[in-house]
Amino acid sequence: MSATSASTGRPLDPARTRTLQRRIRWVVAVTIGYNVVEAVVAIAAGTVASSAALIGFGLDSVVEVLSAAAVAWQFTAADPESRERTALRVIAVSFFGLAAYVTVDSALSLLGMREAAHSPVGLALTAVSILVMPLLSWFERRTGRELGSASAVADSKQTLICSYLSAAVFLGLALNALLGWAWADAVAGLVIAAFAVREGVEAWKGDACTVSVSELTGES
Repeated sequence: MSATSASTGRPLDPARTRTLQRRIRWVVAVTIGYNVVEAVVAIAAGTVASSAALIGFGLDSVVEVLSAAAVAWQFTAADPESRERTALRVIAVSFFGLAAYVTVDSALSLLGMREAAHSPVGLALTAVSILVMPLLSWFERRTGRELGSASAVADSKQTLICSYLSAAVFLGLALNALLGWAWADAVAGLVIAAFAVREGVEAWKGDACTVSVSELTGES
């Protein structure tokens, strides 16, 4: 069965479908590669600076890799739609894992048990992520919507959350370095955690964007 474009509502021809599937694989590969590097740098910089925020940011990158890998696994199948539901489940769990970690880490920071230390490497890394992640998210979301892939759309939201977390960590590190406000990134983290829970619930239900999975995939 041909995929149905969510943007036009018309079936996609096989050649266009293959092109979009290749684009999904490409953007997922780039996302995985970037996040692997980001995780290594963030965890290393966080360890050197004794920064729980940076270590948490690195661990979030690991979660992002899991989400992207789920989509990559889906699109290695001859019929990617057959793996749609499983990929969505993995993405939902990664959202919940991200929310749980950020909530615990933020609570510990607010209780004074952890503080984000100043780190020039961390500031530079999160600044780059603020620029890169929204672009990757936009490209995957646009391609996923045209292809009719709810899992690709859900993964693009996971990438966008990573950019929000980048901004929160950057702001927290900057305010801590300039004003000594160690609690700033913890408050932002709690907001991100709440957003992640909402997106996780939507992915688990298959409601990964403004249209239903049945509309995305062209099923009745």
